[in-house]
Amino acid sequence: MVIEMNARELLEQVKQGTVSVEAAEAYFRKKPFEDMGYAKLDLHRQVRSGFPEVVFCSRKEDDHLLHIFTTLYRENGEVLGTRASKHQYELVKEAIPDIQYDPCSCVLKIEKEGKERKGMIAVCTAGTADISVAEEAAQTAEFFGNRVERIYDVGVSGLHRLLSALDVIQSANCVVAVAGMEGALASVIGGLVDKPVIAVPTSVGYGASFQGLSALLTMINSCANGVATVNIDNGYGAGYLASQINRMAR
Repeated sequence: MVIEMNARELLEQVKQGTVSVEAAEAYFRKKPFEDMGYAKLDLHRQVRSGFPEVVFCSRKEDDHLLHIFTTLYRENGEVLGTRASKHQYELVKEAIPDIQYDPCSCVLKIEKEGKERKGMIAVCTAGTADISVAEEAAQTAEFFGNRVERIYDVGVSGLHRLLSALDVIQSANCVVAVAGMEGALASVIGGLVDKPVIAVPTSVGYGASFQGLSALLTMINSCANGVATVNIDNGYGAGYLASQINRMAR
């Protein structure tokens, strides 16, 4: 049986003789998706993109979620789910006892043992209210095999806090800047590092923040070079993109 990997890694192992041609051929002959009637699981996503399909748990029927999780676990040996509830955790735990749930980020996951984490991604927040979104980004990146440094509560209202961690931030291959309110953190970091900055606006703030819209507009209009912005509260999207950047860098 061939362990899940991307196409290049598999071909390299065939070249080195650690995987047989027959095993590789069987791997590529696997059906590209599984039609479950209500869902079509993309079983070849890791072959194409290097990362397996991830489950967005929110608003899924119990039976659907359970079937999807167990199928992906059978195929990949690990599963990452985002925006999961405690009820969904308890449901999946009955079928996969080793499943882990983080109530802060609402991440539901089971990972392969001994996974090596490479490179470095810095995940920063402006305040502690932004940590739930930051943890979604950090745990997504870790699931995809990246080393993550967390630097929380370093917003612009106390700039010395950010500057005290500047050595760590500048050594990262990519920085994720998570902020609500006016969302200025991404611009400040963008002016201090020579690596890509992924800005994540959060829905944290008072009335005129418009549930994250003010932070989103600030980040999109940043005058700092190298800053790109994902959707409001989209920690997963930031973690995924940071993983791609870190993989290229290393």
